[in-house]
Amino acid sequence: MERTIRVTGRGRISVKPDRIQLVLTAEGVKEKYDEALELHAVQTEALKTCFSKLDFEKHALKTVTFHIDTEYENYHAADNTWKKRFAGYKFVHGMKLEFDADNKLLGKVLYALAHCEVKPEFSINYTIKDKEAAKNTLLAKALEDSKEKAKVLAEAAGVKLCEIQTIDYSWEEVDFVSSPMSRMALAAVPSEANHTECYNLDIEADDIEISDTVTVIWRIA
Repeated sequence: MERTIRVTGRGRISVKPDRIQLVLTAEGVKEKYDEALELHAVQTEALKTCFSKLDFEKHALKTVTFHIDTEYENYHAADNTWKKRFAGYKFVHGMKLEFDADNKLLGKVLYALAHCEVKPEFSINYTIKDKEAAKNTLLAKALEDSKEKAKVLAEAAGVKLCEIQTIDYSWEEVDFVSSPMSRMALAAVPSEANHTECYNLDIEADDIEISDTVTVIWRIA
């Protein structure tokens, strides 16, 4: 029977974010289903128009999630009990706008959003542009860690480390995202208010810390 040693290595990397994801959630309730869909279309078009003024293409605003369902509300009935009644159809539309990490551009985006007729909740995520390169670096570090551990174990056991038999990697999606600002909403801004064309922001996003594992089986002699 061939002798083997199984070692799991862990890779860790720290990457500086260079992209911003503005994640938006717009919602609304209408009595009729088609009215809810119409309101959704109006809101989405208003947001696209808002960002297009900053030279974003209209297709830059991506849909992440969308659903529409019946909505009910509680009311105090005449018999002094609380009951539910049909309120209409509610839609929830999750969207994402991604652009280079730049505080001036972010300030312009938030300013435009504050002056838009639609006031969605939003969060600001930081991520990286070249995810594939970061994944490859992470995998290489995990493999190197497995090799170093295998050498130590083989030497301690008095055996010789030979060729690799198998490499097991989960290939799960690594999430290169940090979320320092989440679940916010901008208050309505009067059109006559005296504002500059952008908000002055001084945000320095922390590096994104990522780790992953790889398991290697080595033949030993």
